[in-house]
Amino acid sequence: MNLITRRTALKLGAAGAATFAAIGPAAALVKITVTGGDFVPLPIAVPDFASSDPAFGREVTDIVRANLTRSGLFSVIDAGSLPQQVGDINATPAFESWRGAGADALVMGQVDRLGQVESSVRVWDTQAAAQVVGKSYATDPNSYRRIAHQVADAVYESLTGEGGYFDTRIVYVSESGPKANRVKRLAIMDQDGANVQYLTEGKTLALTPRFSPSSQMLSYMSFDDGNPQVFLLDLASGQQQRIGSFGEMTFSPRFSPDGRSVVFSVEQGGATNLYALPIGGQQPQQLTSGSAIDTGASYSPDGGRIVFESDRGGSQQIYMMGASGGGAQRISYGDGSYSTPVWSPKGDLIAFTKQSGGQFHIGTMQPDGSGERVLVSSFHAEGPTWAPNGRVIMFFKDPGGNDGPRLYSVDIWGRNEQQITTETFASDPAWSPLLT
Repeated sequence: MNLITRRTALKLGAAGAATFAAIGPAAALVKITVTGGDFVPLPIAVPDFASSDPAFGREVTDIVRANLTRSGLFSVIDAGSLPQQVGDINATPAFESWRGAGADALVMGQVDRLGQVESSVRVWDTQAAAQVVGKSYATDPNSYRRIAHQVADAVYESLTGEGGYFDTRIVYVSESGPKANRVKRLAIMDQDGANVQYLTEGKTLALTPRFSPSSQMLSYMSFDDGNPQVFLLDLASGQQQRIGSFGEMTFSPRFSPDGRSVVFSVEQGGATNLYALPIGGQQPQQLTSGSAIDTGASYSPDGGRIVFESDRGGSQQIYMMGASGGGAQRISYGDGSYSTPVWSPKGDLIAFTKQSGGQFHIGTMQPDGSGERVLVSSFHAEGPTWAPNGRVIMFFKDPGGNDGPRLYSVDIWGRNEQQITTETFASDPAWSPLLT
């Protein structure tokens, strides 16, 4: 995708939220153009949100600014140089002053704690002197950061034409302790690293957590009884359950797009094959057969196809087949070995890990295997996961030695690589859908 165009129609409305009256669509709106290294982020002004508690207003505003900056698509203008330090949600901006400050877009917001947290935001195109979007939000006081993420999503969507990804969570493997004896626990946090919670105690090894489409359940692999087995975890109740006893080991689980089934690998008798099991079912459906190692399955967004990794051809490569199994076709043909394929939520790309030339690489390819693009190369980089808008990938890198893995993100053009701060070492992230 070489061009992200600001929408010319006004985008109004939010679930459970009132909207402002539109001023009318502009005839010619500024564009965010992505052309690899030539891309210039859109200058945007975000004055402090008005609030009866100015410190709280500034805190929420700073979260919005940080989200937009991390996206790499926006250049947030220094607040000290703005013609207005605190926004006015009810007034039409003096567009000439904002253009003079270098802003192509302007965000005016208000946020207050009135029993619950309530916020309103208006996004303006300063060049066309027109409102792009206006929305209002409400949430409980403990979830006030979500308001900031929802506002940032509204700004992102209104100015790029793409869905946002800030009001999301990341589940990952938290790693602590000495390298030779790391404690690995499942942890969950907001996409910006805030609100960390630990889901398992670390008494047994837990790996490869994956969200269900509703974000209310996780699938993961645990060594609870000594051998790896697939478990499900209900995030609301904390209840865990093993999906069943199938073979010597079960691992590498992932939900189907409708959340009704889990696909996973079963190792038995030296062979590893893919199986699918309806949630609550007793008998899984075998999808592959043979003596190869078939694992790392990921469904297409429509649930009709599955990509997976296999060494059936002599080296680890990516294959594709129908969701009911059979007729697998190899799609990776570059140098090196390929693993961890993950289908984009948009369906247009497949992310992967590749080992070649003595390094690890995170890349993408089209579903037919064409258009391969390497985004990141490192001593050790692995485990890509997609943001729900299909435009950002998170993964982990490990520099080796006595250090440990860290989480990073990069966009699909290989730009804007940055570390995601975590309390401990972190690996194997999985990105949730947008929260509801």
